[in-house]
Amino acid sequence: MRHTEQHRTHRIGWLRAAVLGANDGIISTASLVVGVAAAQASRESVLVAGVAGLVAGAMSMATGEYVSVSSQADTERADLAREQAELRDAPEAEHAELAAIYVARGLAPALAEEVAQQLTAHDALGAHARDELGISELVSAKPVQAALASAGTFTGGAALPLLVILVSPERWLGWSVALTSLLLLAALGGLAAYVGGSGVWKAAGRVSFWGVLAMALTAAVGAFFNVSP
Repeated sequence: MRHTEQHRTHRIGWLRAAVLGANDGIISTASLVVGVAAAQASRESVLVAGVAGLVAGAMSMATGEYVSVSSQADTERADLAREQAELRDAPEAEHAELAAIYVARGLAPALAEEVAQQLTAHDALGAHARDELGISELVSAKPVQAALASAGTFTGGAALPLLVILVSPERWLGWSVALTSLLLLAALGGLAAYVGGSGVWKAAGRVSFWGVLAMALTAAVGAFFNVSP
């Protein structure tokens, strides 16, 4: 029988950005809407605030992800360039360093020496990047992918509270957005945990807690600045 394994490590990059974007889209937009609604603003004012929050948040997420992940990518490239120079200038020292890494991981010295020799012959920079620097194709920084995933999922998450504004009775607008958003957050947290292979209920409860806290605080601010005549 053929042995097969299903790992989810390859999903780390896009899953982190996507979950962060969708959660932030729901929480920040719903909190903004709840806060403005708690100030007794009209439906139109609440909707305008929500749309402005969607656009600003999506651009902020894309920019933040691109800049932060680009910084990580720059660091990775600099480390790889440095490692390439060291392999060129001091190959014996680099070979000994690689063998020592394998010894530290449990291989016998003779076997570690042989493994280091064969991996160096196959792809010296790849071996040092993976085993010395911890850089691999699965988890390497991808700025554009992270930026697009964050902006897209933020927009999708933020659009949901805005749809509730359109269909909810105006006097229940804040409560409708808050409850609907909490259900969506719990579902999203559970789905992300399922895709990543971790505990569903724990993830759903965690994101729901922070959603409740964010909306409660903004509602308190909105109620303090009541704008009703």
